[in-house]
Amino acid sequence: MASSDLTHRPIHQQTPTTNDDDMNRKKPKNSAAAARGLKSLSVAVALPLSLTLLDIFLFGSSSRYRTLHKPFYVPPLWALHLACITTAFLSGLSAWLVWAEGGFHRHPAALALYLVQLALSLVWYPLVLRAGAVRLGLLLCAALFGALVGCARAFRNMNPIAGDLVKPCLASALLLAAANVRLVYQ
Repeated sequence: MASSDLTHRPIHQQTPTTNDDDMNRKKPKNSAAAARGLKSLSVAVALPLSLTLLDIFLFGSSSRYRTLHKPFYVPPLWALHLACITTAFLSGLSAWLVWAEGGFHRHPAALALYLVQLALSLVWYPLVLRAGAVRLGLLLCAALFGALVGCARAFRNMNPIAGDLVKPCLASALLLAAANVRLVYQ
């Protein structure tokens, strides 16, 4: 009879004991990891955001675009700037979410897509507003839209929230395309 050999432990022995030294040792590890995560998040968001702001500052003012008669579907220049800043922020945040889960190591094509969309979005201002290459800008907008669709799909496979964060960036690419179409057919 194996059941007669069973004994119950007293209640004070059933719960594991924790002393203050164990809790103090674990806390710095968690706070150090949180600090590293916060630093990497700030770099992942601040780098594309600062590059976009610099791009807008250097190439974002166009008297040709300001004086252009715009129908209702063509956004004003401030809306284009806001859309590009929002795209930089959201794409940086989504890239960080993928990176935090190790997604760029497992799927390096996702990193390539992110870098391509960042480069294409940075090239639009100098190409279209400064150099006036509006037909080439249309091709750039199509490539940007394709890169963003690729980012959304690749990011969604690794982190669904990161994939959803790229969706508003698609609307931003459409705004750039609408502005660019108006510049071509002015």
